[in-house]
Amino acid sequence: MLTRMSSLFLRTLREDPADAEVPSHKLLVRAGYVRRVAPGVYSWLPLGLKVLRNIERVVREEMDAIGAQEIQFPALLPREPYEATGRWTEYGPNLFRLRDRKGNDYLLGPTHEELFTLAVKGEYSSYKDYPVILYQIQAKYRDEERPRAGILRGREFLMKDSYSFDLSDEGLAESYARHRAAYIKIFDRLGLRYVIVSATSGAMGGSASEEFLAESETGEDTFVRSPESDYAANVEAVVTPVPPAQPVADKPSAQVHHTPDTPTIESLVAFLNGAGLGREFAAADTLKNVLVKIRQPGSADWELLGVGVPGDREVDMKRLEASLAPAEVALLEEADFAANPFLVKGYIGPGSLTANGVRYLVDPRIVTGTAWVTGADKPDHHVVDLVAGRDFTPDGTIEAAEVRHGDPSPDGCGTLEAARGIEIGHIFQLGRKYADAFALDALGPDAKPVRITMGSYGIGVSRLVAAIAEQSHDEFGLVWPRSVAPFDVHVVIAGKNEEITAGGEQLVRELDAAGLRVLLDDRKVSPGVKFADAELLGVPTIVVVGRGLANGLVEVKDRATGERSEIPRATAVAHLTRECVTVF
Repeated sequence: MLTRMSSLFLRTLREDPADAEVPSHKLLVRAGYVRRVAPGVYSWLPLGLKVLRNIERVVREEMDAIGAQEIQFPALLPREPYEATGRWTEYGPNLFRLRDRKGNDYLLGPTHEELFTLAVKGEYSSYKDYPVILYQIQAKYRDEERPRAGILRGREFLMKDSYSFDLSDEGLAESYARHRAAYIKIFDRLGLRYVIVSATSGAMGGSASEEFLAESETGEDTFVRSPESDYAANVEAVVTPVPPAQPVADKPSAQVHHTPDTPTIESLVAFLNGAGLGREFAAADTLKNVLVKIRQPGSADWELLGVGVPGDREVDMKRLEASLAPAEVALLEEADFAANPFLVKGYIGPGSLTANGVRYLVDPRIVTGTAWVTGADKPDHHVVDLVAGRDFTPDGTIEAAEVRHGDPSPDGCGTLEAARGIEIGHIFQLGRKYADAFALDALGPDAKPVRITMGSYGIGVSRLVAAIAEQSHDEFGLVWPRSVAPFDVHVVIAGKNEEITAGGEQLVRELDAAGLRVLLDDRKVSPGVKFADAELLGVPTIVVVGRGLANGLVEVKDRATGERSEIPRATAVAHLTRECVTVF
């Protein structure tokens, strides 16, 4: 199919958009693939839509290949199904809520587990109907507080979500494995560099959960992996190796010390090391107690929670929120401290928390027999050698401390290295959370009801456009893999005389007849502008028809490698057909 740039709805830009932070955002806007409509909301222009549709095609083919069937639900949804599962409140401010003229509550769908479950319940009733896999490619809506990075983190986005329905846990495991294999094929076909990491399920619920992350320095997800094994996990899913408990009897008694002006870990360590206590202290010897408040879905009341972590680590709010999901989590404000005078800022210890009924959870490293320096619950005072299991007993453990490069790998193989990635897919074994909410049963062969078990599997289709752009670009512009490129060949006519123009026109007609998708730059602009735009747009193969045509030659440039070569015009069609055939 031949497209002429003189009639293509396209305007390229020479300058980066002012609000762009990452390469994909800059280049997709500059190259005329997308345009901003509102914060986190984008229009897809013809070139961007071609790439998006190519990705959809790959996704559909691999989903169909595992026997999944495509359906389509509305984006505008009633409140009742989401209230039945608790997610009307669990989603909090991220949910777009609205009312119709009669006062009925609706939402813009962030995800569709409820609708899929109700659809199957309405259609199927016998064990003979199962298993079944359904999927859709549909717009989703989430009211991101700070939409950023263009289409990477938007309020409206296109997503493939599929759901498996099985009679048994063994069936669910098989459906999960089929989806996992399909995702590997999809992302391989799209030319992505990605990792599969263990993950948490969050508001989705369920047990087994893995994320597919496109490796990228600009990614918002931090993951860790061990170079000595196949262990990889999102930081929210890392389980801290628990050290062995220590004896208590040989520990010195806890002593309270006057430690003036030491509200921070750094100031405390410096003071102790100058206090003549006969030993050196480090931040790792201190116990940092962070106070937060949590609120359960549907509740109007906040509950105080104390979190203890080694003083050389910060509390990772994403890990903390994942550990406490679906509860809402917030740091304390001045009014909270004023309402709870036993909380002495900078000097909080376990004693006042347990004495006042505040739940206190600690990092798994804080095991019985470990001795700590921590707050003594009064200004300018700390206690030294406060021993876990002797002087204080926490209410449990929590994964909240930051995970760092060099930490021991949870599988016991080496140490962790950290990297960043863009979430492009997520698969869950949901189990029976949604089936229980809607009583999704099938009559078994013995005429007794069998509760269905479910899996949920998502791919960020529109996000994939940006993820590929993040991995496939250079200083000149985009570099699309052939499987998603808007065209196979970008032909530039670099000359104004009739012979060159006619030769270029003839070549593109032959390429079009050979089945290649051809973009012809037939604009009346300088060759320099044409070359710059060709590199910016990122079509995998650029063909220049210029002065070499007089010698029977055309120039071919591989956009990915930058390699240029001159080939005979007589064999150009056969050469380009062989090199540029689109693989879907």
